[in-house]
Amino acid sequence: MEVKAVVGTLQSLEADAIIVNLFENSELDEVTRAVDIALGGAIQDLIAAGDFTGKLGQITVLYPRGVIPARRVILVGLGDREKFKVDTTRRVAASAIQKARDLKARHVVSVIHGTGAGGLSVEVATQAVTEGSLMAIYGYYEQKSKEAPEALPQTLSLAGLDEADFASAEAGIRSGLAITTGVTITRDLVNMPPNFCTPAHMAEVAKQVATDVGLKVTVFEQAQMEALKMGALLSVSQGSDTPPRFIILEHNADRAEEFDTIVLIGKGVTFDTGGYSIKAADGMENMKNDMAGGGAVIGAMRAIGELNLPLHVVGIVPSVDNMISGNAFRPSEVVTASNGVTIEIISTDAEGRMILADALVFAERFKPTAVVDIATLTGACVVALGGIAAGLFSTSDVLRDTLMGAGEMTNEKLWPMPLLPEYEKLIESNTADIKNSGGRWAGACTAATFLKHFVSYPAWAHIDMAGMGMDAKDSSPYLPKGATGYGVRLFVELVRRWGQA
Repeated sequence: MEVKAVVGTLQSLEADAIIVNLFENSELDEVTRAVDIALGGAIQDLIAAGDFTGKLGQITVLYPRGVIPARRVILVGLGDREKFKVDTTRRVAASAIQKARDLKARHVVSVIHGTGAGGLSVEVATQAVTEGSLMAIYGYYEQKSKEAPEALPQTLSLAGLDEADFASAEAGIRSGLAITTGVTITRDLVNMPPNFCTPAHMAEVAKQVATDVGLKVTVFEQAQMEALKMGALLSVSQGSDTPPRFIILEHNADRAEEFDTIVLIGKGVTFDTGGYSIKAADGMENMKNDMAGGGAVIGAMRAIGELNLPLHVVGIVPSVDNMISGNAFRPSEVVTASNGVTIEIISTDAEGRMILADALVFAERFKPTAVVDIATLTGACVVALGGIAAGLFSTSDVLRDTLMGAGEMTNEKLWPMPLLPEYEKLIESNTADIKNSGGRWAGACTAATFLKHFVSYPAWAHIDMAGMGMDAKDSSPYLPKGATGYGVRLFVELVRRWGQA
């Protein structure tokens, strides 16, 4: 769908549908009032009859019968003005564009939800409208034998602008388009079946992303990982016939000395059987999404490159399959990570932390100001947070607070979790330096404690996004069932904020 800013009032523009809004139990704003006057007071009549209150998510369609050029008017509720925030704009834009799609509208004109009484700047509101609208109409059809349905609407024009705000609106659209392109890449990877989304495929997508936006890309194959002594990562991949890949994307690689360096690391397990600590059959089909963290890093790097954000940003994705074979690693084995730390394997289903370990060590060579890893790491985090928020562990208050602020802005929720020294005792090993699983108690915390053994820089954060990569319940209008793209918008906002600090 093409998104653009246009000159002209909504009631003067030709369209299959125009979208206007109303806060709950409030007077019409200037734009909606102008449309209502053109309609002969039809919106006010709805309100007077009690048929429309402006409650969040409420939608009504009016038919102008030729009094304005548009064929339909979609009226959406913004909810309580006191509770309005950026994500309200995304949700309302998503609901409205889905209604327009259901009406088979090809060309849609919309007000920019959230400016004026909503208190948002034109640029922020326009970005949010773009994000919500494009994310709402996403669909994955790659393996369907039937042709994908026609993509509707074809155009979304944002109107009702003052001339002075036009440049800000265009900037917001550019940001929204760049970010949602990254989200779409991530969603496609997470939705893709594991016989299509292999480590090699993730590497090819990363190469295409690098070509598209001018990133530096390096992909290590097994021999190079062996030379780097990545024993933790390679122990996981050794049971699979599908070779591993270690993907590195760099934005502003040639200007690294000018900027702070942030390293983003994403777990890329393209299918996780659990290995010999095998998972239950019920739900194992969802283990194709165990690469959602790696997918988020690739998608975020695409957006960061297109937006040309002023930081040196490195994206690292260790990608493997965790399978069962005569060569697969087994409980009780001891392997050595690339920093020399020896690890006793307690559970082969605690594989994500193994591949992240070598990636965290590798990140040292970039002399990072901050490192953030993201992974669908532990079921314990889903139990603790219910798939409502990701767990956030950090050694830096500044990094933690910046991530929390970015999560609030993007509605990719985070919740601070403890990294207490007492957790170290739970991963002590009798035969190695540490063991890869601390047992039942505090599973998310012991996993983060394990990862800390591979961190040598002061500002590090670990995001346990288990339960956040796929949505089975249509929890938001712009997150229809399937892959969410969680982490892409969060990371772009993190880099923006860090670059402005």
